[in-house]
Amino acid sequence: MKALLAALLAGLAQAASIALPGSGAPSWWLQIASLALLVHLLRTAPGWCAAALRGWVFATAWLTGVFWWLFISMHTYGGLAAPLAALAVLGLAIFLGSYYAVVSGYFHAVAPAHKALAALVFAFLWLLAELARGQWWTGFPWGAGGYAQIDGPLARLAPTVGVYGITAAAAGLAALLARVRAADARRPRWWGGVAVVALLWQLAGWVQNAMDARIEVHAPITLALLQGNIPQDEKFQPGSGVPLALAWYGEHIRSATAQLVVAPETAIPLLPQELEPGYLEGVTARYREGQQALLVGIALGNPNAGYTNSVLGFAAGRQAPYEYDKHHLVPFGEFIPPFFRWFTELMHIPLGDFNRGAVGQSPLAWAGERIAPNICYEDLFGEELARRFLDPALAPTIMVNFSNIGWFGDTVAIAQHLSISRMRTLEFQRPMVRATNTGATAVVDHRGRVTARLPSMTRAVLGSAVEGVSGGATFYARWAGRWGLAPLWALGLVAALAAWGSRRRGKAP
Repeated sequence: MKALLAALLAGLAQAASIALPGSGAPSWWLQIASLALLVHLLRTAPGWCAAALRGWVFATAWLTGVFWWLFISMHTYGGLAAPLAALAVLGLAIFLGSYYAVVSGYFHAVAPAHKALAALVFAFLWLLAELARGQWWTGFPWGAGGYAQIDGPLARLAPTVGVYGITAAAAGLAALLARVRAADARRPRWWGGVAVVALLWQLAGWVQNAMDARIEVHAPITLALLQGNIPQDEKFQPGSGVPLALAWYGEHIRSATAQLVVAPETAIPLLPQELEPGYLEGVTARYREGQQALLVGIALGNPNAGYTNSVLGFAAGRQAPYEYDKHHLVPFGEFIPPFFRWFTELMHIPLGDFNRGAVGQSPLAWAGERIAPNICYEDLFGEELARRFLDPALAPTIMVNFSNIGWFGDTVAIAQHLSISRMRTLEFQRPMVRATNTGATAVVDHRGRVTARLPSMTRAVLGSAVEGVSGGATFYARWAGRWGLAPLWALGLVAALAAWGSRRRGKAP
């Protein structure tokens, strides 16, 4: 029982490391320390079943602590009874935690005696669990361990191996720390291992410097990022939120003087054909000529063709508005998984089955920039964004995220999503502009630094600037754009099978 309690506390610490309560800042050392405690618990378990249970408790506590705010969308805004909403969040965490239970039990069964090899095996097994969570059943990799490293020393690995590679590196480091003893410092082999790690660290720095030399940073363009802070329970109500949104966004779209104006996901909360005649044409007229561009979130479609969660772009020289349609849809929010319609009918949320946009859609070409939108949690899937870098002529110079996290209130979800966007900027060495309904509306440069941000839950316009970046596609963008996450899957599976084979040979008579 003490071991399970320790696993639970370690899991909660892992959740806190992604975004500390209060500040929302990530804590790289807490993430590694909490995972090191789990490795110790796995090694000292009396059997693989006990190890699997400890890993499951750890993962369930961690994931519940990461996305507990789903309760708010289901209960506060969806009207689902509080016990059912809490059970739904816990059930999701238990289900996703089962991946970590499997690799925890497997690690206990096959871990070699050699410390470094055991750490390597744990790193790749943990990687497999993270990949499964991120891709199976539509994928929900929110709160992956690598996001805690955004301000830590492992962040320099992002342009090479991405967030999953960082997660594996952190797991391997945690496994090593779990077995460090004072006597190790007297062994030459231990110092040899330290030298190897230092060499790899230096190599990552050389790779980073080589990439830096190949990119071109553009002259800044001015921004106006609109944060309407429309109350979520009123956002789609015709007597309150809808007229408020149309009036506020309409006013600021018409009056903005910045070169690029961005309004968030579904800033215009009606379909174009539902708007008052002439509204859309009136607020966008000034952008059809002159030196400004506008990107605004809006739903498009009709009952016959279906609907899309989209972004429209307006700029001089275009015969028709630019259109981006969201590809990676949110389960239960934008599409209803098979056999779950009964669950969505329990909630009073405007849900529906949306059409998917294509992967790797073309950016908006304007003023020497290639501006690539992504909507809501699409920036969570770096392997999909990497597809946009395959053609250098279409590779983004600026990424723009359009979000509405109003469904989750003033919670840590806002800080978590900002860290996700920051990780993408490191992976691709491209800036990310964020326009949101409630936060975090911000500008992140190509080094992952937040250069400007509005306070959350305020109605305001963020006036700032962003420098586009071209050239020098990162190593991560190159391999992930071509093969997705298949190389990481292959490495993880090879390591898992090799560990099993080595264990079997060790037991042979």
